[in-house]
Order: sequence, then C-alpha cells, then structure tokens
Amino acid sequence: MPMIMSILQFGCGNMGGAMLKGWLAGGFAPQSFTIVDPYLETAPAGVRLLGAAPEGEGAFEVVLLGFKPQQLPDAARAIAPSIGPQTLLLSILAGVDIATLRSHFPLARAIVRVMPNLAAALGKSPIALVGDADEAARAQSDALMAPLGQAEWLSDEDQMDLVTALAGSGPAFVYRFIDALAQGAAELGLPRDQADRLALSMVEGAAMLAAGSDHAPAELARRVASPGGVTQVGIDVLDADDRLVSLMTDTLRGARDRSAEMTRQAQAKT
Repeated sequence: MPMIMSILQFGCGNMGGAMLKGWLAGGFAPQSFTIVDPYLETAPAGVRLLGAAPEGEGAFEVVLLGFKPQQLPDAARAIAPSIGPQTLLLSILAGVDIATLRSHFPLARAIVRVMPNLAAALGKSPIALVGDADEAARAQSDALMAPLGQAEWLSDEDQMDLVTALAGSGPAFVYRFIDALAQGAAELGLPRDQADRLALSMVEGAAMLAAGSDHAPAELARRVASPGGVTQVGIDVLDADDRLVSLMTDTLRGARDRSAEMTRQAQAKT
C-alpha cells in the first residue's frame, strides 16, 4: 500500500463523510486527514477540521473534491495552492469532467474521477474510477479505494454517466424496490410494519448470498425457482414482456441522461 501522509478533503457532506468514515474504519490514521468544510461543526477525533482552505502549507499528497459541482469555479482559486506536482487529485463532483478539472488544477500529478455511493462508510461501495493517471497514481488510487469497497476502472470517461446512474443512484432504486415489495405485501394483507421488516431482511440476506456466490444472479434466481412452483409463478410475472428489464433500462437511461446533462452544464460554466 502506498504511503499516504497527507489527505486534504474539501467538503464533508453525505458522500464525503461516508468516505471519511470508511477510511478511518479501514485503518487510516485520523491525523492524515484535514477537512475543509465551513458547515461541519465537528470531525472525528484526530481529524483536523478547518472552515477555509489552509494557507501557507503547500501541496498535499492527496486532495479530494467533495463539494457541490457548481461551486468549483469559485472554489478553485482557494484550492489551487494545496495542489502541486506530487498531488493526486480525486473528484466526486458529478458532471465535472477531467478536462475541466485539469483546466483548474494544471499542476496536479494525476486527476481521477471517483463515483462511490454511501455504502463506502461500510466498505461495501461499488466505486468507478477514470482518470488522467499513470500506473503509480492508479496504484495509489486503488489503495485509497480498498477500504471503501469494490473499485472498477472505466475504459472511457463517457461511461461515467451510466455508472453514476447504476452505482451512484442505484441504492435509491433498490430502496424503492424494497418499499414496493412491502407495499405490495401490505395491500395483500400483511400489516405494513411487518411487511417492511420482512422485505428488508429478505433483501439483506439475498444480497449477502449473491455477493458470496460463484453464480450470476440470474442463475441464483433459477436455482431458487422450481418449475411450476410458487417462486416461478412470481418470476413469470416479472419476466412477462421483459417488463422488469425494460423498467430498469428506462430508469438507468433517465438517470444517465440527467448526469450527461449536468456534465454539459458544468462544461458551459467553466
């Protein structure tokens, strides 16, 4: 694992906070982190918290951008002194491409866009990476992502919009699916609170089994279902006219297109 001595994190909201929690749980020293967030009242023990960018400290080894994308043009000037030729710049700014980041921070050794989700706090996030980075910077990025979940490097930055929809927005879609299962059970006769508990527990167990299995999810579904049995009847309803696949495709398409629109808007402002 590459030696990481200084990590500067601009913004520590929901996603930035989840990443920080995952790093600390994964064994990173709290003293390695400096957080710049004027709205954050407290930080974990040992983590330095500032209300504004540090002055006179020079460049950090790793800088994470974790604020709202529209704040970049105004924030870049304050951030720039913390980025030098040895800095790995990580960005979770949705819609802000590598070229835009490079235009603001030309001195950065490497720039990597990162798309995690809130499960980073548990070390269970899918993480998409794409960047202007050499082999050493990729290795350093992999080491940073290891405590947060499963990292995947993309071959093309244009794929980031789709991955944003799948891995970034995906948890919300899963939550809606859990809610729909419980609501359906409630409409068919179960008390709603009981339906909520059963649906959540079922999805938790199914996800853990799928994560630990050598079989693809489609094969796992086939193994659960018996021809003409209870499960198969339900699967037949889901599969009729490819309705489930069509619904998920339309869902991801809508989220992907919105991400692409945000990218265009960010580029127009810089």
